[in-house]
Amino acid sequence: MKIVDRIHQRQEEGRPFFSFEYFSPKTAQGMINLNDRIERMCHLSPEFVDITWGAGGSRPAATLEVVSNVQKVLGVETCMHLICTDNPIKNIDKALKEARACGNQNILALRGDAPSGQKSWTPCKDGLPSATALVRHIRATHGDYFGIGVAAYPELHPESPTLEHDLYYLKQKIDAGADFIVTQLFFDVPKFLDWVREVRRYGVGIEVPIVPGLMPIQTYAGFKKNVVDAGLSVPQWILDGLEAVKEDEVAVRQFGVEVGVKMVRELVESGLVAGVHFYTFNLEKSTRLILEGAGLVPFIRKDKPWRTHFLPHRRRQEHQRPIFWANRPKSYISRTETWHQFPSTANQWQRSVNKYGSLEGYGVGIKYPTAAEARLHWSNNDGRQPRRVGDLSEVFQRYWRGELQTLPWCDHPCGAGVESGGEWESYRDRLVELNGVGCYLAINAQPVVNGVKSDDKVLGWGPSGGYVYQKAFLEFFVSPDQLPILIDRLKTQYPTYTYNAINHSDDEEEEEEEEEEPNTVTWGVFPNHEIVQPTIVERSSFLAWKDEAFALWDQWAQCFEGGETESDLTRKVLDEVRGTWYLMNIVNNDYHEPTGVFDLFEEDFVRVKEVREADAKVVAVEASDVSQVLEAKEVTEVEEEVEKATRRQEEKDGSNVFSNALAAVVVAAAAAAGGRGVCQELVVVENIAVAEANCSA
Repeated sequence: MKIVDRIHQRQEEGRPFFSFEYFSPKTAQGMINLNDRIERMCHLSPEFVDITWGAGGSRPAATLEVVSNVQKVLGVETCMHLICTDNPIKNIDKALKEARACGNQNILALRGDAPSGQKSWTPCKDGLPSATALVRHIRATHGDYFGIGVAAYPELHPESPTLEHDLYYLKQKIDAGADFIVTQLFFDVPKFLDWVREVRRYGVGIEVPIVPGLMPIQTYAGFKKNVVDAGLSVPQWILDGLEAVKEDEVAVRQFGVEVGVKMVRELVESGLVAGVHFYTFNLEKSTRLILEGAGLVPFIRKDKPWRTHFLPHRRRQEHQRPIFWANRPKSYISRTETWHQFPSTANQWQRSVNKYGSLEGYGVGIKYPTAAEARLHWSNNDGRQPRRVGDLSEVFQRYWRGELQTLPWCDHPCGAGVESGGEWESYRDRLVELNGVGCYLAINAQPVVNGVKSDDKVLGWGPSGGYVYQKAFLEFFVSPDQLPILIDRLKTQYPTYTYNAINHSDDEEEEEEEEEEPNTVTWGVFPNHEIVQPTIVERSSFLAWKDEAFALWDQWAQCFEGGETESDLTRKVLDEVRGTWYLMNIVNNDYHEPTGVFDLFEEDFVRVKEVREADAKVVAVEASDVSQVLEAKEVTEVEEEVEKATRRQEEKDGSNVFSNALAAVVVAAAAAAGGRGVCQELVVVENIAVAEANCSA
């Protein structure tokens, strides 16, 4: 959709909008970080985001990659910068073609800065001489397809001698076919508003929307260089306020937020602009705080539980998705890119002939671009790589506690973009507990919802005045020994539960049904609408997802090639899970049960608790002997005893739950016996409170 049309909609509604600018990154890790940041900030619901063209040495291809990701995966309207500097017409035409292919419908047409090493701007060979020429070229080659924005300078372009000269060239760009104006940054709001009035009075008038560009103040040095030294007008109260706190970086940012809030309020209240545009410099916090302080971030109602899209083709008709890719939406979009139509009801999935793209066709990969980064992110609390199933359990627990940003099956943090974790918060503790059992590794879940209003700030979605529902859903890997126990439990005690289970070799554990129909797990009831069913569990999709889910184990294991002993141990346990465990999903079809699916695992929780209590008693007995051994020993000797006790227990049962507790007892006993200066840092414990409780037992 064109940005100018969205701006006009907001003007008619009387609702101010806001938008963000980001610059494209230069490295693969920078791309990951930027995509994560944009995803979080898109939860604020900007009207659009724009991406700069090859800024700071980044590749133009990186610009298109970010545009494609935001447009397709995040479902937010994008505006791609396009410049004349060092950009011959053939490259411009290629970029426009690729922008259309990824669904982008908006271009910010700019001349660009002077080429590197030159003091004055000159066009490149076979290039265009100005932004006006670029606007004309886009209109000549693509007609009315693109919405086109252009830049303006509230305090004169550096090469303009007078305001009249500046306005003349601005009017040339509008007459060439530009739809809206985005201004360069400024800090003097009254002076800016006077400029807007002059623009509107110029000649026959420039009537297109004007979007003011704002830069949050992040550092004193940056403000002085980019604003003061550049000769921009700055009110004295801003200069005085910054001067008073310039030695305190935190205070500078806080004052910058106050400045931003005041500017936004004055601009919106003037009635001369429809919204504001933030030059984020790829930073997040200050922009968010300014919007919150100015009251521009009300509750944003989601259209569906997953993000919808602003793509000018068949994907606009997409109304339903399998739940399996909830945490890997980019993968799902890639694998369904060639679909000619999307089923809109659960029954249509059975009749659909759509095929998921093969893993070889689009590629399957973990989020981090290098093995070193993957190893860094997916480690235990003490930084060690997983060497046994118990260590894997700890990695998964860290994710569900919010300590890890991702898992191979989850591209974003649980509860990303929602304060305090959102819907995840209601069952976070149960998921942590489930992963602590040792034979389950959870990768996806949703809580039960029974008739929550559609405007609920955490669980709501869809039109106003409706109600939304969810069946409890859980997906996890389960050990082959535990699977038959779990299935027997399901069949004998939980008649409302349905499930699918399959291993890497396609050995399935099926329910006793002739044919499994798609199961709607999320739906909404709204005034003057049919029942909407955006999320389902569907068998053929599960089989396609299965291949991807097990392939991700292999991708993770490949991060540990090299023949090192530690890497061999990690690769061995990852290969073991991939080769022998089952992928399983469970739905509790009784959406009135507030406990969701976790009653099914209560026996496992009780068993683990009993084992830990028994271990604690053994620890207490050993502690009395340890205290005698450690009496009057030096701190270094105490450390050695802690290490010996820990290693002994790891070799004994492969776990660290017992050894952590024992280590805590060793230190406590040593301290009681007079061990000089023994401190808490001697113990690496996942939860010291639990360890102390076990010790006291």
